[in-house]
Amino acid sequence: MAGLALEGPNPDVDVLDGINGLAKDAPHWVNKAMEYIGEYGLIAALAVLCLVAWWSARRRPGAPSAVAGLVWAPLAAGIALLANIPIRAFVERPRPFKDHAGLEVLIPGKSDFSFVSDHATLTMAVGVGLFVAHRKYGLIGIALALAEGFCRVYMGVHYPTDVIGGFALGTAVALLLAPLAQALLVPLMTAIGRSKLAWLVRAPGVEAADGDGGPGEGSRVVAGGSGMAPGHKERDKDLAA
Repeated sequence: MAGLALEGPNPDVDVLDGINGLAKDAPHWVNKAMEYIGEYGLIAALAVLCLVAWWSARRRPGAPSAVAGLVWAPLAAGIALLANIPIRAFVERPRPFKDHAGLEVLIPGKSDFSFVSDHATLTMAVGVGLFVAHRKYGLIGIALALAEGFCRVYMGVHYPTDVIGGFALGTAVALLLAPLAQALLVPLMTAIGRSKLAWLVRAPGVEAADGDGGPGEGSRVVAGGSGMAPGHKERDKDLAA
């Protein structure tokens, strides 16, 4: 398949020329910064964001469930990238600089196909995966993904539709497979919470919520030494009556 070629006016190319044209007029140091940001920096920022979200989730009640949601974000990115392999092979769209002379290409030498963008797919899958688990971190992640998409077009290595396709693929994988992922990951994180690796899913000193199966569940001792919470005593009196 030749790959999304259109006759006549092509808004995809027009937007590419407009955004990439910014690179032609920018100072060299700006383009160098955009090169590193678009190729590595935003992905590194998302990795740091995931670590911060994980560190915070370990301190929340029901930590294993919260951590399970965060673990899904990078897993969704990996699955989305795998799904992109046959898509690229089917579409076979050349990189924009191969068909359009005069682009300011910040990273020359890329020889793989263009549709869809791996960087856009990965970053949006992580952003949406984070959003499913934690709204605040997810919004930050989605903002970073949008910035990544802009950078890929600015750098001259992707068409805007490559980026949009990557956003759609990453979002679809992160949302559609989230219920199945949670069904598998929550029991796994709960089991880890019962093991010697409990610190991975629950910060030291954080009490396990009901159903977490953490150390000390069901063993809280209240004043008087009865080992039974007041609510349990009241429930027993009601049953006796």
